[in-house]
Amino acid sequence: MSLSSLLTNLVIPLNLGIALLVLATLLFILRRRRLASFLAASGVAWVLFWSLPASSLWAGGHLEQLYPYHPPDALPQTEAIVVLGGSTASNRPNWFEPYDRTTTVARVDTAAELYHADRAPIIIVSGAALEGSVSEAQIMANALRQQGVPAEAIVQESESLTTYENAVYTARILKERNIDRILLVTSALHMPRAMGVFRKQQVDALPAGSPPQIVVPEDPAFSFWLPSMQVLSASRSVVKEYVGMLVYWLRGWL
Repeated sequence: MSLSSLLTNLVIPLNLGIALLVLATLLFILRRRRLASFLAASGVAWVLFWSLPASSLWAGGHLEQLYPYHPPDALPQTEAIVVLGGSTASNRPNWFEPYDRTTTVARVDTAAELYHADRAPIIIVSGAALEGSVSEAQIMANALRQQGVPAEAIVQESESLTTYENAVYTARILKERNIDRILLVTSALHMPRAMGVFRKQQVDALPAGSPPQIVVPEDPAFSFWLPSMQVLSASRSVVKEYVGMLVYWLRGWL
């Protein structure tokens, strides 16, 4: 397990909350009651913090707004579109609304829109197989063909397991093809880390992210301060990004 994955799993809100409560119970049995009370309160507070919509809007919304969304027609033409594998909050258009498969917006959908808007002549899909034998690149290539992108316009990079490897292996393909400028497609939340890594690899990347997901819904009954298990579950994506950015910065990848 990578350092980034280890840290992410440790600080995932629900995981850390449960771990602190278990540790607090053991300390209470050992009569270290003051420390036990502190750890128990800390665990509950951590879980409660990330179950509040206001917390995701503050922490995750900040990352999403670092590279504001622009529709395809507002973006310049480049030599290639690069789309990274993965999903955030199950590709829901709004972080705070229930999952509905008919309204999801995947990164590959954004790449297809850019291609049909003539923003670039080829799409490079990047991502290895996380489970099973079929890579994310292959899955995205299949989805692109279903959306009318010809097979000859799709290039697959099927080795990368991380954002850092996405950038390293894709940079090699770009160099081989003498491509200097790209549109980089990923989720709005992931875009700051992705842009930092690609630019560190000397790639002239322009952000072309999917629409932001961490936005206030139109539902008048929406509350910033009402805890939600749905929000708590999705908040792991925000935690992952902050941990990932810290680890990448420490390793000199940003």
